[in-house]
Amino acid sequence: METIPAKTIVTKVKKPAAWFGADYNMNIYRGCAHHCIYCDSRSDCYRDTSFNTVKVKENALQIIRDDLRRKVKSGVVATGAMSDPYNPLEQKLHLTRNSLELINAFDFGVAIDTKSSLVTRDIDILNDIKSHSPVAVKITITTSDDDLCKIIEPNVTLSSKRFEALKSLSEAGIFCGVLMMPILPFINDTEKNITEIVCQAKKAGARFIYPAFGMTLRQGSRDYYYKKLDEHFPGIKEKYMARYRNNYRCTSPKAKNYGGYLWIFVSVMRFSMICEALPVYIRVPMTVSVDYTSSISPASAGGGI
Repeated sequence: METIPAKTIVTKVKKPAAWFGADYNMNIYRGCAHHCIYCDSRSDCYRDTSFNTVKVKENALQIIRDDLRRKVKSGVVATGAMSDPYNPLEQKLHLTRNSLELINAFDFGVAIDTKSSLVTRDIDILNDIKSHSPVAVKITITTSDDDLCKIIEPNVTLSSKRFEALKSLSEAGIFCGVLMMPILPFINDTEKNITEIVCQAKKAGARFIYPAFGMTLRQGSRDYYYKKLDEHFPGIKEKYMARYRNNYRCTSPKAKNYGGYLWIFVSVMRFSMICEALPVYIRVPMTVSVDYTSSISPASAGGGI
């Protein structure tokens, strides 16, 4: 296990409203073992030459304890932006679980981004946090097809297992939903894939779906991605080069259609026609704020919201 030094771990978010209302950001690990072919964190600008190796920040729990203790104002701590908090090392190290215990002890809320079903292990602590502060779990699902998942996200929990995790969280009363991103141009940006993700998310009890119909590419990540396109999707790289050149944002040519497609079937926070009506939020813009204060228990919220 490789370790790296750290002076602080829980840092202030500059624009809380832009990403699920998180006030602070926390990354216990650095690097990722998922090997997703599209990952932006592989870009040269992050200066991580060993990105595919997960590193642990030294004295992480002590630093997190000190960081939280020093905060003048409590708030929601987001984790998972740069490294999945439920990577394979977490199975035995329990650093994410222990950090949740600290978040609970200091009366902070939490917003988790993950591609792992291991998050269900910590439902007990998430429910404890929910008794006094907001809790949200955002599970990334980019395809409903497990075979395609194995190609674009080779070391990640299969999509079908992530839907199962979503259902377990929902049934436990945790505010949870899907990060449907990135939707890769010419690969998983099909009507069939979008519809199946939406329907399966609803059946699993998702409270929201947060989509991004496209991806980002820059030096480092672009080279790796194109290599994988040649390996698994012959001919697709040439479409990217012709359409996007060296652009950072690579929006799906179907994005406009899908934006309208999703909104057409949303009426007073309910779907109709796609599949049976169940409450679910869908946000089409790239940047929105989702209110999940309703995840606080009625007792602590003074009678509910």
